[in-house]
Amino acid sequence: MKYHNCKDCQFKSSAAKNLSDEEFQILENNSVEVFFKKGEIIFKQDALSLNVAYLKTGLAKTHMRGPANEKILRIVKAPIYLGIPTTLGDKINQFSATAIEDTSVCFIDLNLFRNFIYTNGKFAYDLIVELCKNELFDYQRYVNLAQKQIPGLVAETLLCMSDKIYGKDSFNCPLTRGEVGDLIGTTRESVSRALANLSNEKIIELNGHEITILNKELLIKISEKG
Repeated sequence: MKYHNCKDCQFKSSAAKNLSDEEFQILENNSVEVFFKKGEIIFKQDALSLNVAYLKTGLAKTHMRGPANEKILRIVKAPIYLGIPTTLGDKINQFSATAIEDTSVCFIDLNLFRNFIYTNGKFAYDLIVELCKNELFDYQRYVNLAQKQIPGLVAETLLCMSDKIYGKDSFNCPLTRGEVGDLIGTTRESVSRALANLSNEKIIELNGHEITILNKELLIKISEKG
């Protein structure tokens, strides 16, 4: 934990940019920044929810325990609010969040956050816009999961990491092969086979956890055709 200046924070959300100086001061007095190492749990399913978690820097995965095992729901990149649906929708966390690289998270008092929604229309509006964008993204992903084959889903995941998470064509994959399989609904072996095929066809280059996209145009076609 450390002292944080919310008003001057370069990672503040678009919603928080609508807060007044007085509201920023209240926010600073009712929030705390916590650092998590890769693999550490940020919040846990079935635990009492008393704070809103804002992923300030880093990457995290959200995951939910089902009847048989856990399922990865999303990979989230900072800056973003992590658990608003589960925090505002229930007193108990309905899923978990875990850091998949070193991260910093701001925990904001839930009652204070609700008060900002009640009293600051612009704050509430930008928050709703963010939630809607995330929901539409999830809808598209669910459709793709149901209709694409494994090569298309693996290609889509690599493109997402390249374009939306890292912003470059060479990156260290933050997930194991098994976690990628969990994310797209298949086995670790199927993911390894798909990656090997892409590598053999010189579409990507594999070097341990490092992945380099060599032929992005072809990878996009594989993703689109599924």
